[in-house]
Amino acid sequence: MPSYTPTQKSAIQQFTGFTHTKESVAAKQLKNHNWNIEQAVDAYFQSNNNTSKDASSGTQTLNKLFDTYRDNPKDEPDTIGVEGSMHYLQDLGLSLEEPVVLAILTELGAPTMGELTRQGPSTSSLSYRSPALDLTFPRISASTLTDQKSTIASLRSSLPSSPQGLFRQTYKHTFRLALSPGQRSLPLETALEYWRLLLSPPSLQWNTSTTPWLDYWLEYLTTKWKKGVSKDMWEQTGVFVAKSLEDENMGWWSEEGAWPGCLDEFVGFVREKRGGVGGK
Repeated sequence: MPSYTPTQKSAIQQFTGFTHTKESVAAKQLKNHNWNIEQAVDAYFQSNNNTSKDASSGTQTLNKLFDTYRDNPKDEPDTIGVEGSMHYLQDLGLSLEEPVVLAILTELGAPTMGELTRQGPSTSSLSYRSPALDLTFPRISASTLTDQKSTIASLRSSLPSSPQGLFRQTYKHTFRLALSPGQRSLPLETALEYWRLLLSPPSLQWNTSTTPWLDYWLEYLTTKWKKGVSKDMWEQTGVFVAKSLEDENMGWWSEEGAWPGCLDEFVGFVREKRGGVGGK
């Protein structure tokens, strides 16, 4: 492979994992889209979808696969419920305690933790989503369980290495997955469980050389916050995580920024823990 930066190498690895193409094809597509992984993958599959002769066959295979897991084919022919979803994940060799499950449910556009639909919501803004069948593993050539199992390895390796890509999409969608019917915010205990799952290995590690960010965050919430977690708080925490990993000294922080109050307070909490002042 020619000389690429670590970020570019990671993008090539993600592209080949999603598309099963050669590294040379991945590099060309990424260069054409300024190394934006999401745009490059989109363009690749849009081009292939326009010329593919196997699309109809693949759709039939996916329909059969989907039908296998339906809980109530007569009344809900386009929905896989809790029991069917659990069987599907088990057949993929997955445990619900694995963070990659959240990535898969994000890819499939699952509306809740225990439900899959044949066609994802048309209003979905997830970058890796496709308007095709949910079990296509969007924009991934995987219409059988065997192919999907091989794809999971790519998702698993991409999750901790793509804070602005797959991880970001998974993190944002997890809030929706975790909500119970009728809820608009998450109970704190529920949010804590998902933060533990998403912000520690084998997912993204929220930890830097001088600061155990996740430990501090969990301690702050359980001792100082003790309230529910809104969608805005959840998403802004994700932004905070990415920035703190880029610069643990918080040179990007401003008290005049439009952060939720809990994060303003958390910055002070971290500074006290560090025993320093300012951005230290």
